[in-house]
Amino acid sequence: MAGGLFDMSHPASALAGIAGNIVSFFVFLAPMATFLQIYRKKTTGGFSSVPYVVALFSCSLLIFYALLKTHSPLLLTINSFGCCIETVYIIAYLVYAPPRARLRTLAYFFVLDVAAFGLVLVVTMYAFAPAHRVKFLGSVCLAFSMAVFVAPLSIIVKVIKTKSVEFLPVGLSFCLVLSAVAWFCYGLFTKDPFVMYPNVGGFFFSCVQIGLYCWYRKPSNAVLPTTTADAGNGNGGSADQPQVQVIELPVHSVAILSVGPVPILGVHKIEVIAAEQQTVIDVKDAAKAAEVDQPEVIEIVPAPAV
Repeated sequence: MAGGLFDMSHPASALAGIAGNIVSFFVFLAPMATFLQIYRKKTTGGFSSVPYVVALFSCSLLIFYALLKTHSPLLLTINSFGCCIETVYIIAYLVYAPPRARLRTLAYFFVLDVAAFGLVLVVTMYAFAPAHRVKFLGSVCLAFSMAVFVAPLSIIVKVIKTKSVEFLPVGLSFCLVLSAVAWFCYGLFTKDPFVMYPNVGGFFFSCVQIGLYCWYRKPSNAVLPTTTADAGNGNGGSADQPQVQVIELPVHSVAILSVGPVPILGVHKIEVIAAEQQTVIDVKDAAKAAEVDQPEVIEIVPAPAV
């Protein structure tokens, strides 16, 4: 890859590396949604800091590897960006984490990103001859690149136990699938096994995470708010102050067609207005609804997007 950032003398490897940079850029940005949620809630909740600490360590190792190997600018650029963004994530996590989670994160950071990285650097430079340094460091990078892909699996136990995918970063998993394919091709074309092999495992583990998300993801619910006038019953209700009852049903059990040519799908709001009085339509007691003497006008209005 000598001769500039994009050496087109080997177009296949150059294009694969560029694609890897582009996809990896979005991989690093994928947790932004998680941290926006943390910012709104002002707490990290059940989110783990392990993936970000491990990713920072892996990026640091790959920068060291790219500098030691030389002629690997595409590895250098994306991992430099990765170091910066992972540092931002860790700082944000420390700001909003509870005391115990904050201490754990600091411990992980100093053990892995400071002590372990310093140990690898010293061993590489002083325990191995120059001819063997790249091979040793590449082996270490391979092991910890696998750890980056496996790190989000630390929440699998929580997903299975709670049957909830709230804390499973499916967006990150999807991006990792694309990243693994791009960097595998780059390692293949540049004949670099330390880039190629970990992405085989990365592809597998990312597919496992997506499979878990599809298995435990809850179906959307249809919400049917209904209004009623409670006038005349002595409870203080009036037609001007409707009571709202929310009924949640699996979306596949509701089939509603609008008066237009396009079916209304998803979550909708149905308001039932009687000519002279308003009645609560109870889904559990549909027979009572059929006893209403007055004609009813049904207005189907798309619910606002959530």
